[in-house]
Amino acid sequence: MPKLKIDEVEIEVAPGTSILQAAEEIGIEIPRFCYHDRLSVPANCRMCLVEVTPGPPKPQASCALACAEGMEVKTNSDMIKKARKGVMEMLLINHPLDCPICDQGGECDLQDQAMAYGFDRSRYHENKRAVPNKEIGPLIKTIMTRCIQCTRCVRFGEEIAGMTELGLLHRGEDVEIDTLIEKSITTELSGNMIDICPVGALTSKPYAFKARSWELTKTETVDVHDAVGSNIRVDSRGGEVLRVLPRLHEEINEEWIHDKTRFAYDGLGRSRLDRPWVRDEDTKKLREASWEEAFTVIASKLKEAKPENVAALAGDLCDLESMVALKDLMNGFGVEDLECRIDGAQFDASERCGYLFNSGIAGIEDADAILLVGTNPRWEAALVNARIRKKWRRDGIPVAVIGEQVDLTYPYEYLGNDTKALEDLIKKYAKKVKAKKPMVIVGMGAFQNNNGFAIHEMLYKACKDMGWVSDEWNGFNVLHNAASRVGALDIGFYSQDGFDLSKKSFVYLLGADDFSMSQVAKKAFVVYQGHHGDAGAHRADILPGAAYTEKNALYVNTEGRVQNGRRAVHPPGEAREDWKILRALSGYCAKPLSYDTQHDLRMRIVDEWEFLGDLDVLPKAEWKAFGEKGKITKTVFKNPIENFYMTNSISRASVTMQKCTESFFNQASFAEAAE
Repeated sequence: MPKLKIDEVEIEVAPGTSILQAAEEIGIEIPRFCYHDRLSVPANCRMCLVEVTPGPPKPQASCALACAEGMEVKTNSDMIKKARKGVMEMLLINHPLDCPICDQGGECDLQDQAMAYGFDRSRYHENKRAVPNKEIGPLIKTIMTRCIQCTRCVRFGEEIAGMTELGLLHRGEDVEIDTLIEKSITTELSGNMIDICPVGALTSKPYAFKARSWELTKTETVDVHDAVGSNIRVDSRGGEVLRVLPRLHEEINEEWIHDKTRFAYDGLGRSRLDRPWVRDEDTKKLREASWEEAFTVIASKLKEAKPENVAALAGDLCDLESMVALKDLMNGFGVEDLECRIDGAQFDASERCGYLFNSGIAGIEDADAILLVGTNPRWEAALVNARIRKKWRRDGIPVAVIGEQVDLTYPYEYLGNDTKALEDLIKKYAKKVKAKKPMVIVGMGAFQNNNGFAIHEMLYKACKDMGWVSDEWNGFNVLHNAASRVGALDIGFYSQDGFDLSKKSFVYLLGADDFSMSQVAKKAFVVYQGHHGDAGAHRADILPGAAYTEKNALYVNTEGRVQNGRRAVHPPGEAREDWKILRALSGYCAKPLSYDTQHDLRMRIVDEWEFLGDLDVLPKAEWKAFGEKGKITKTVFKNPIENFYMTNSISRASVTMQKCTESFFNQASFAEAAE
C-alpha cells in the first residue's frame, strides 16, 4: 500500500492506483478528456498533466502513472498551469466556434475546461482543418471537425460493446475517427458514445436542435423496455419527453443504457389513447365516450359474466400497483383466471427462487463459468450481455450456449439446441469446466414450449446435483424480458394450470398487446386499458392509461429488486394512471377497492407481500424445489425476440425505432446477428 502526498495531502492507496484516481479519492479534480473510469487508458489528450517528484523535470500524465511510495504530486503548480493552457490551446486550434449551435452546449467538457484553462485569444492564424461528417446510422449525429481524437468512442466500441466498426485512421494532422468500411454502427449500445464524447462531435440525431439542457426538467426513474430495470433520467419540457439518459447504478446498469431505452421515447407521443372509447353493439364501431359511460358499460358486462368465463391479462409494461388493483377487482368477483405470461412461457412460479435472477446482475462478475439456455441476452437484456462481455474480457471465463446461435460479442462454446439432450449437455459442461461459482442463465426461449414445466424441474435437479447452488452462491438465474413479469409473479397474477381464452366471454387486457388476439373468442367482450392503440385495442372497449413516464409506480426487475419509477410528465388528454382507473371502475361495479390513495395501495401491497416494501434491495430467495416432472420431447429452442428495436407498444410507435429497423436489418452484419 504505497503512501504519497498530493498537494500536501497524504494518502495511502491500493497498488496500481493511478495518480488521477488517488487525487479523486481526496476530492482533488484533475481535468481530463481521454480518460474514462470504465475504459482502458490511452493517455493521449495530455490534459491531466501533473508535476511529480522524485521524477523527470517535466509534466507527466496522471491517468497513466501509478502511485509509488514517497511520491509528492503537485496538481496546480505554475508549470502545470502553463502546460495545461498549452494543451488547451492546441486542442482548440482546429475546433470550430460552434458553441451557440452545438447540442452539447451547457454539458460540454471542452467548454467547461476551456473556461478554466484556456486563453482568451489564439496564436494560431492558419486555416482550421475541416473533417467530413460520417453517416453512421439514424441515432448518432456526427460533426467530426469538433473531434479532439480522445478515442473514447473507439475504446467503448471495442471494449464495452464488442464492436470494432470505429477506428482511428491516418496519422499526424490527418488523423480522424471513421468507420473502417462505410456502414452504420450496429451495436445496440451505440447511444452511450454520445454520453462519453467530451465534445460535440457525437450528438443525438433525434434530439438535434430540440432544446438546451437548462430548459429541461430532469426526472429520475427506471426503464421498462426490458426486465433489467435500468436507472434512467427523463428530460422533459412542458408535456413532452425530449430525451432519456442513463443514471448510475453499479449493481444494475452501471452508467450505460441500450438504444431502445434511450431513443424510443418519441413513441410516447404517437398513436396514444387519450380518451375512453366504447364499441357500439349494433355497428361494432368505436365511438368516443365519457368516463362515466365507459365505466357503466364495462361494469354491467362484468357483473353479467360468470366468474369462470372471465379472464384478465397483464402486459409487459404494467406497474405493480395496477396489477394488484386489477387482481383485487377480479378476485372480488371470484375470478381466478389471471395471467401475466402472455408470451406463452410455461414454468412453475410457486417458488420465488425458480423465477428470479438469483445471482444478481452484478453477480455475473463473480461467476467463473456461464451457461446460457434458450436466451439471446444481447437483445433480451443488453446490459446483462455487456456484463458478461466485461467478465469475459477481464478473466476469460468459459461461456456456453444451448439454443440459437447468435452473435453475442464474445466467444462461446455452442452445445446445441436439442431439449431432449439438455440434461446431459449441462452435466457434461459442468464436468468439463469444474467451476466454483458457475452460473446458468435461462431465458424465456427455454419455456415457450410444451416442455416448460419439465425443463424447469430438470434445471432445478441439475443445479442441485452439480452443486451450482449453495449457502454462499446461487447460480440459477431466469432472465425475463418483460418489466412487469417478476412483480406479477410475486403477487400471484398467474394461473398455474392455464386457461383457454377462446372459452371466455369477458376478457380484461391491462396493457396486453404482445400476444395473438385470435386466441380470444370473437363474441367475447374485451376491455383494453393502456396507453397505445396497439394490437390489444383493435377489438376492445378502451380505457386510456398512462405510460411509464407519466406515473409514479413500482417495478420489480428480473433480480426481484423493487424500484420506484417517478412521473416526468402528465398523461395526455383524459388518460389517467392505471390503478386510479381500476379503483373508479370498482365503484361502478359496486365492489369498491379498499384504497383511495397510492399510499394506501402500497400499504396494502406491503401488508400481504412484505418483501415488496424493500426498495432497491437485492433479495435472497430460499432455495426450494420447483418445476414438474415430465417427459421432455425434442423441441428446438427459439429466441423470443426477432427484432430488438420493436418489442412493445412504445417502441412500435417510435419513428426512430422504425428507422433503426430499416437501417440495421438491411445490413448483412446485423442480419447475421438475428439469425
